[in-house]
Amino acid sequence: MHTVYIRFYEELNDFLPKEKRKIRFEHHYIDRTSVKDLIESLGVPHTEVDLILVNGKSVSFGYLINDSDDISVYPVFESFDIKDAQHLRAEPLREPKFITDVHLGKLTRYLRMMGLDVYYKNDITDIEIVNISLQEIRAILTMDKDLLKRNEITHAYWIRNSDPERQTVEVVKRFQLQKRIKEFTRCLECNTLLKETSKEKIGTRLPQKVKENQDEFYICETCNKIYWRGTHINRMTSLIDRIKNDV
Repeated sequence: MHTVYIRFYEELNDFLPKEKRKIRFEHHYIDRTSVKDLIESLGVPHTEVDLILVNGKSVSFGYLINDSDDISVYPVFESFDIKDAQHLRAEPLREPKFITDVHLGKLTRYLRMMGLDVYYKNDITDIEIVNISLQEIRAILTMDKDLLKRNEITHAYWIRNSDPERQTVEVVKRFQLQKRIKEFTRCLECNTLLKETSKEKIGTRLPQKVKENQDEFYICETCNKIYWRGTHINRMTSLIDRIKNDV
């Protein structure tokens, strides 16, 4: 039986049992394994990790642990200078795009409401999520820790909160999206950017009261849904304002 000493920093502790949070603890093993497999066996997905120090030196995920190794594991936004260290995460996405799992329908709607690009299907499989993430360069948002342990994934984030409004605040903070919010510019149903249209073009599809009281209309050219600023806009604006204030 061999022993290593390991500590996880900041939000990586969210994945650990209480007795192992924010402390350096012993971990016993029989066969040598990679530091990546060790970290994930303790419940922390590799997608959350940006830096690993072993005995004070940065290592890759492939490093094979040795008896008495002292291991420190850091998340993406640890606040010290690591420019010369070996980063383990892919570069941040210059144009943030997302794909959400089947449990995050309301979060998807809130993010789209703020003009953010989010792919969602209520019957999508884990394999489809991974493939679309890689093909379209989308960061995965999920509440499934096991999904984040798949080796192929390069950009992903585990959602901590259960309330959709708090989830939205969490994502905006984590990906620094404050300046990218452009509310009411994207279809809530299919994610397409909206196009302005005239009352004359869509008049036959409008309720009479809407036709009489509204002059500004937008259409989704993918699903053909029409949008206007009805009474519901006040609730939506209030929600977006709360989210902005909490970020």
